Formats: sequence, structure tokens, C-alpha cells
Amino acid sequence: MTGAPERRASGVRAQLPLARRSLAEDRARRDRTSRSVLGPEVRARARIVAQAAGVLSGSAAARAVAALAGVRAVATVPDGAPVRAGTVVLRLEGSARQILASERTMLNLLMHASGVATATARAVRAARGSRPPLEVWATRKTLPGLRDLEKAAVVHGGGRSHRRDLAEGILIKSTHLTFVPLETAVARARRAARPGEPVEVEVRNVAEALRAARAGADALLIDNAPPARARRIVRALTAAGLRRGRWVELSGGITPGRVRRYRGVGADALSLGALTHSAPALPFHLTAEPAP
Repeated sequence: MTGAPERRASGVRAQLPLARRSLAEDRARRDRTSRSVLGPEVRARARIVAQAAGVLSGSAAARAVAALAGVRAVATVPDGAPVRAGTVVLRLEGSARQILASERTMLNLLMHASGVATATARAVRAARGSRPPLEVWATRKTLPGLRDLEKAAVVHGGGRSHRRDLAEGILIKSTHLTFVPLETAVARARRAARPGEPVEVEVRNVAEALRAARAGADALLIDNAPPARARRIVRALTAAGLRRGRWVELSGGITPGRVRRYRGVGADALSLGALTHSAPALPFHLTAEPAP
């Protein structure tokens, strides 16, 4: 419903801070092996190649790494495009020292982001055919320092970024309700909300969902409910005349492999922390040769 970090993370320039931090982490400027074995005059050409089928993401970040290393990088496949084993995604040219010093950083970013995009694409495929249409959202369960990269990767996989951070959107969770009654929390949130901004409340059962809807919540997050319980909650909202015009999100323990089970619940979106914190990497490798 909110947030657009994919815009923040798009383009090489936006990725330069992440690229700079990543190169510093690997101490690329002090690559003792390359500096001891290769002279500064040695030039190279290289290709970064996918080793498995999936969805590409992280290309802009990899090109930002190359730019900081003084290496010319040309993308042959755009972020969000499908790749298969053997697909060349980047062509590089420059100092052999610099290409080899930045190799692992480029590959790490590509492998992780593409893994997130690929997992998202799997979840999106599994959600097809649901009524109403079921969107796939990211969560804030991201790796430190990689939020924008990962949120953009979710978008490349066909999902939605949802809230980037705590400043984007209002979501009243059970932890908030430990300190204040639900009706009071919704009223306060409504006063603080921007014009047209929805107020969302986390619920766990039928009673909480009906109470939140009657208090004026625009959206409900059904948390940690198996499909049968989530379906009962949605049906109770419908029976009470409280479903129409109210967004329903499901979250908690949902993985790409379990998405299909939730298609018949009647929700609008699934938010999956597993897309960002547990997606397996998509493998890539770099091949290099002397430049003429």
C-alpha cells in the first residue's frame, strides 16, 4: 500500500553508497594477491554469467562497484529479466587488477539480489488465479544495509515493496496495543495520518478483526494465521458488512512454497519476510581473459 524504495534503488548512481561500503568491507584497494601477481599495465575483458535459471536483480549495484573500481561495465540484460544458465549479464573491461579486486563484491550483490527476485517470482506465480487478485509484498525483515537493494529485487521479481521503513505508513501492531486500547490507538493514528493515508491494524482472530474494522481501521494485517483461520476472519468481515473497501493483508510464516495454500482465503496481499531474509542466492561466475 505504501512506499516505493525501488525508485530509490534504481540506477547506478543510487547504488554508489552501497557499492562503496561493499568494496571497503572487502578491502578491495589492498588486494595483495592481484597486486603482487599482476602489473598495473595488464588489461582484461571479463563476463559475468548466470549459472542457473532465475530473475536478474542487482545489476545496477554491480555496475556501481565497477564504476568505483574504474572498470567499464555494460549490462546485457536488464534487472527484472529472466536468465538461464549461460546468460551473460555483464561485460567488463579494464585493469585486470581492478576487475579481480572487485569480482567478489559484484558477484555477491548479483547473487543475493537475484535470489530475492527469483524467490519473489516464484511466490507471484503461486499466487496467480486467486480471487480477489493476491499481491506479494516484501517486509522490513531485510539484511542490515541492504534494504533498498532487497526491496528493489522484490519489485524486479513482480512483487511490491510495501513499507520501506517506519516513517512510511501507519501499522498498529499488537505490541502497541499492549499499552493503549485499540479504539484509542486507531483514533490517534487517524489524527496523525496524512490525507488519504490508510491506518492498518494487526489482528489475530475474528474478534480482533471485527473490533479493528468497527474502530475505523482501513486495512487489517492478519498475523500468523493458517489458511483456515484466515479464511474464517475474512468471511466474518464479509458477513458483518465490513470487508468491502477494506484491505486485508496476511503475514507470518508464509514462504514462497506455501503461497498457493492462501489463494482461497479472500485476502488482498501476502507479505513474506522469507523473500528477503531467507532467499537462496542465484549463482553467477566471472570469466576473464587478456584484453588485446
